[in-house]
Amino acid sequence: MTTATGAALRRIQTGNALSAFGNGFTVPFMFIYVAQVRNLGAGTAGTVLALFAVAALVVLPFTGRVIDRRGPLPVAVAGTALASAGSLGIALSEGVAAMYVSAAVFGAGLSVIQPALATMIVCSSTTATRSRAFATQFFLNNLGLGVGGLLGGLVVDTERPSSFLLLFGIESAMYLVLGVTVATVRLPDGPRVECSPHGTAARGGWRALLSDRAMVTLSALGFVMFFACYGQFESGLSAYAVEASRISPATLGIALAANTAVIVLAQFVVLRVVERRRRSRVIALVGLIWTVAWLAAGASGLVADRHALAVAAIISTYALFGLGEAMLSPTVAPLVADLAPARMVGRYNSAFALVKQLALAIGPAVGGPMGATLHGPYIVMLVLCSLGVTVLALLLGRRLTAEQDNPLRASLVVAASMPARSAEPVRAG
Repeated sequence: MTTATGAALRRIQTGNALSAFGNGFTVPFMFIYVAQVRNLGAGTAGTVLALFAVAALVVLPFTGRVIDRRGPLPVAVAGTALASAGSLGIALSEGVAAMYVSAAVFGAGLSVIQPALATMIVCSSTTATRSRAFATQFFLNNLGLGVGGLLGGLVVDTERPSSFLLLFGIESAMYLVLGVTVATVRLPDGPRVECSPHGTAARGGWRALLSDRAMVTLSALGFVMFFACYGQFESGLSAYAVEASRISPATLGIALAANTAVIVLAQFVVLRVVERRRRSRVIALVGLIWTVAWLAAGASGLVADRHALAVAAIISTYALFGLGEAMLSPTVAPLVADLAPARMVGRYNSAFALVKQLALAIGPAVGGPMGATLHGPYIVMLVLCSLGVTVLALLLGRRLTAEQDNPLRASLVVAASMPARSAEPVRAG
């Protein structure tokens, strides 16, 4: 990695960490703020959270094309401006209509930032260093969210609306910091990806993407992964833990903290293990780990009358999810980039982000009611989804080239096979 490339990547990661820190101030308290502090009711608060996903579904199909035509940098800056304005709008909105508009703007901004930053990371890394770059991004995101949430919890007070205004003000400012930081990045032109600011989009567009069988398989795999994990965290799994396992909300907070702690503590240890392994096999292993996690969740419901065992099982569930997330962060996002043809990285990143948003929209809608009432079928469904991750990952492995499935090992093999330069001096004729 060159000095210029390393400097660009450091700026991107720093800005991303600061924005995650700001986001952590508001994420745990959004529902409470809308429903209780602004007195708009639980229905309005639920709609506000849904609008984040709806805005992403509207914006993402067009984001990739703009990134590929104009470059990721201006798109990222525009996204940070929207997110900052939306966050400030949520803080200042007193009526339902204004709150909905602000939520839509905020959701659109967030959805634009994600694939733009991913493309910038791709442009600032090589095939061999990309796994570490995305693992670092995931680590900093979770660290920022965790620290921000911890500090936000110390500041927030439902009896003082001004405390919430402070939280949203910090979040809005952090997105502006991300925008300024990103705007100063000079993206190098790498051999793998064309990242020039005025590149021409590849021919075929979405049709070419949909004809890529490996990418279609990865997208299906991504949907199942996000449905079975992130799509259940704040809905189905929480409802199941409270209703079936009889876990208190405070204990649930400890379980979530365990999830973050595993990610932060294990990320780079896990990275050393998985970056030399085949990506498809790593993802398949994550499916098995999550199968055990859901079985532990099911066991917690069966031993609900033995409170200590139920609590241990739920905390283990969240911790195992964290281990799987740490394994996926250096695996899935780099694979999306390595599957993309030159000048279509933005479109591939946006397509995968769209799949994620679909799973995050459908996951709570399905999992929430099932987790609260249909306890047995809920666990069975998620166990099957986790096993589906393993099956789809193994199928994906058959459609990947050696370099796509294990780029670091492939590069080492190529380097080892190159003939060494002869040290014999050239004789004058």
